[in-house]
This record gives sequence, structure tokens and C-alpha cells, in this order.
Amino acid sequence: MEKKLINQVAIVTGGSSGIGEGISKSLALAGATVIVNHPVATTKDAAEAVVASIVATGGKSISYQCDVSKEDQVIKMFADVVAQFGTVDILINNAGLQRDAKFHEMTLAQWQLVIDVNLTGQFLCAREAIKEFLRRGVDETRSQAAGKIIHVSSVHEIIPWAGHANYASSKGAIRMLMQTLAQEYGRNKIRVNSICPGAIQTPINTNAWNTPEAYNSLMTLIPYNRIGQPKDIGNLAVFLSSDDSDYITGASIFIDGGMTTFESFSTGG
Repeated sequence: MEKKLINQVAIVTGGSSGIGEGISKSLALAGATVIVNHPVATTKDAAEAVVASIVATGGKSISYQCDVSKEDQVIKMFADVVAQFGTVDILINNAGLQRDAKFHEMTLAQWQLVIDVNLTGQFLCAREAIKEFLRRGVDETRSQAAGKIIHVSSVHEIIPWAGHANYASSKGAIRMLMQTLAQEYGRNKIRVNSICPGAIQTPINTNAWNTPEAYNSLMTLIPYNRIGQPKDIGNLAVFLSSDDSDYITGASIFIDGGMTTFESFSTGG
């Protein structure tokens, strides 16, 4: 991969598995120093395995434990990264989870946990990233932009999802957060975009693809007739983090094999 992100520092929240792991590895291959965020002590081994894989291919990476829903931890993570590496150039706001239930059975705890991680976590990390971007300003030896934020959203920022009201609500809100930040800080040369994955082969959605029956059912939703891979998301993240996309901000980019074209209507509905 071309080294389009050489000398840049990237924080990837939820970088220890799934989509976050794919993005971390792709950014590192493009030359970035990658901070692989993970939430708790029990995820440290997974994060360290991602770091080891990056280092084995000649990249630079460290792991960092931080619960993105906790303000004090997020502030400390950014301060520590700036102290060690001088600045932050790229934030990948990826950390997210699901706590699924029928709406009339959903508990406040299930609702609040998803909102705290998926939405408040993205707010807290974006805020600290923007503070650093404003402090440093544009350094054209690094990038044409002062900084880049990529929110990892979902096709469910526009597709309703019964049984997942908390998750879909968090993703719909991310769209407005992203667009508002792009509008507010464009004059400061800060670019903010969203990646909206469809079905990606990760542990969070194993039940959707781990049997032939489940996989075949999933394919009825995807015109391109394959499940996405974390590398697919990683490649897009590299593009949106690089100067190749310098005129792209405020955009939700769907990477879903055509899921948002509503395949079920391909024969007339």
C-alpha cells in the first residue's frame, strides 16, 4: 500500500477487533502511527495482538486502554498520545456495541449503555481531537488538513432496524453530529466524514453469516452478493484520512455492497 499517511498519528477507538482492527492495520500499512484503543483490561490481549501484527509488517503502533464513554479517560488518552507522539492527525471514532431487545422490553440500562458508547463516546473523542487540531493548525508537511475525523456509523443511520432501536438511534444521531462538525470546523481545515458499513464479517454479527443458511439469507439483502471484510472498511478509511480526499467533508459514505438500494425490491417488491 502506498504510504499516504507517513508521519501521521491516528487514534482508532475500538481498534482491537472487527472493523477497528481492519482500519488499524490499513492505516499502519499507509504509514500512520496507530494507537489501538481498547476499553477494558480483558481486551488488552486482543489489542496487543493487533499491535504485534502491525509491528511485524514494519508499522508503528501501541495499545491504549480507555473507555470512550468516560470523559476523564478520553481526556487522558488524548493528552498521553500528544505527550508521546507530539500530536494527533486522525481520529477514527469506531468504538460501538449492541444491546438488542424488542422496544417494549428494552431496559433503560440497555438504551443508555449503547448511547453512552456509540454516541457520547464519539462526542467526547471528537471534542478532544478538535481541540488538538485547533491548537496545532495546518502543518502541510503532514497534511493539507488540520485534522481528520472519521465516524464509523452504519447503514442503520438511514435504515430502521426493528429490535435494535438503541443502536439505530445512535447511528442516526452520528450522522447529524458528523455533519454539524464538518459545517462548524470546515473553516479551520478540519475534515469530518462518516463511513457507513453494511454487513461486515466480524464477531459482532456472527449469527448473520456463520452458517450456509444464514449467509444465503443475508445475501438476499446485498446486490453485490458477498459479505464485506474489515479490510474493505480499512481501505476507505485510508482514503478519507489522506489528502486524496481533501475536498470531501460532511459526507456519509455507504460501503455495503448495495444494501441501501433495498435488494428486496429488485424484482418489483
